[in-house]
Amino acid sequence: MSNEFSGVLCLYKEQGMTSHDAVNKIRRLYNTKQVGHTGTLDPMATGVLPILVGRAVKAGEYLSSDDKSYVALLKLGLTTDTEDIWGKTLTVSEALPKKEEVFAIKERFLGEILQTPPMYSALKVGGKKLCDLARTGVEIERQARPVFIKSLEIEEVSESEGLYKVYASVSKGTYIRTLCADMGRALSCGGAMAGLERTASGPFKKEDTVTLAQLEEMTSEERGSRLLPLESLFSDLPALRLPEFYGRLCSSGCPIYFKKLGISLPIGRRVRLYRREVFFALGQTGVYEEGEGVKAIKQFVLFNDKEDSQKGGTPC
Repeated sequence: MSNEFSGVLCLYKEQGMTSHDAVNKIRRLYNTKQVGHTGTLDPMATGVLPILVGRAVKAGEYLSSDDKSYVALLKLGLTTDTEDIWGKTLTVSEALPKKEEVFAIKERFLGEILQTPPMYSALKVGGKKLCDLARTGVEIERQARPVFIKSLEIEEVSESEGLYKVYASVSKGTYIRTLCADMGRALSCGGAMAGLERTASGPFKKEDTVTLAQLEEMTSEERGSRLLPLESLFSDLPALRLPEFYGRLCSSGCPIYFKKLGISLPIGRRVRLYRREVFFALGQTGVYEEGEGVKAIKQFVLFNDKEDSQKGGTPC
């Protein structure tokens, strides 16, 4: 196997830094160009930012739509062009609702709702980022799309100032800024996001994070120990451990039939594939030439089977 760093870093991104800035710093600290992230955080936002290092970068396109959890600060009585307090003020209202009205509004936002992406976002339309268009004064019509609000709690910070904490667990693609703005609109006073912390991204939690400052103080070995195994990205998928004969066939691109393994799995399901107790590939179940089975769709560990057959090798 290569000695280069590979795995998932659970980073705590601090305010004022872009997700791209964080990636660049991790490249330097881990001495590799192979670094990516799984879900952008705006510069003013803080919190959990999973970073992919080394071979883990190849997993980015296959990640499932993980739920995310946030703590946001909602400022009522204000609307801006960016839906947060850092944008251009559009309206100000002193007619603030009572806290009981604010608490009651959450029922309207639980479950599946339609949300229109904000202009100041990285979403691309016609190959151009909406935020780039917005900065040139261009605004285009955006299609509302369904998102899912799994849980939503509201806590008073200051009723007189219209400040509330919003605790939300949401589906991938949900804009918390837009949720704050929509809540303010529903309360007929306007609203904007005044702060945001991501507390969880899929299986990665705030309590498991490390900051860039902490990484700077570590030795190379200590930084390496902070990397979680690649399979942690797919912890929600079932694991399938293949006998060596079938593992070798799977590594060469062949489908492995359930009837040969004596198992059954739902069709169209992704699974974690193991060979020699090593997670080596992401698999997809399907119907192939000789029946139902599973096939590797992305391999992360390659085995030198030709060398192994001669003198017994290890994954490379």
